[in-house]
Amino acid sequence: MSESVIGVSELTRRFGATTALNSVSLSLPRGAVYGLVGANGAGKTTLMRVFGVDPVADPVAVLSRIGYLSEENDLPGWMRVDELIRYTRAFYPKWDDAYAEELRRAFALDPAAKIKDLSRGQRARAGLLIALAHRPELLVLDEPSSGLDPIVRRDILGAVIRTIADEGRTVLFSSHLLDEVEEVADHVTMIDHGRIVLSAPLDAIKESHRSLNEAFIAHVGSAATPAAEA
Repeated sequence: MSESVIGVSELTRRFGATTALNSVSLSLPRGAVYGLVGANGAGKTTLMRVFGVDPVADPVAVLSRIGYLSEENDLPGWMRVDELIRYTRAFYPKWDDAYAEELRRAFALDPAAKIKDLSRGQRARAGLLIALAHRPELLVLDEPSSGLDPIVRRDILGAVIRTIADEGRTVLFSSHLLDEVEEVADHVTMIDHGRIVLSAPLDAIKESHRSLNEAFIAHVGSAATPAAEA
């Protein structure tokens, strides 16, 4: 087993009377795509935000190794695309200007366009660009394609696949769209009401179930949201 890039043990998180995470333990070795699946409200986003909490020791060095994109994708609307790129690159010593420009062109982003004037899909592409351009060791995607059109979703999935092409890179991909997770994940963790109900390699899950959706129904008790309804 290779070195873990993420590890939590017996993690519980409460918000008032609500238990969002209940004794969660998870270890993610380097160099693979990990799908975190569950219905909306199951605890996925809480767990992803725990992973993103600023480390106490040397937070700049740690966070410079992580790329993050969430469904909220809260980018500064007053900036132009080129300003966002220049602003973000200052935080990452390993920022790759050539790769950033490659992504900008591939995502058809006008450098002079203001973020507030971009469509939701274009904002998702801009967020993905700044999450990827410093070639992070760990890429965390929290429901990044929810509500987006299929073309934009394919852009995001394609970027996930490219991110792990280089040896040692890791992706944590959270979604309630099981077909997307099944397309890119090597290992799947299912969470329901704050508890992990299944965590196994995708190949092993598919040996005992015809699809990831069938496995989800077996362990969670209900069907996941079809991609067409996103």
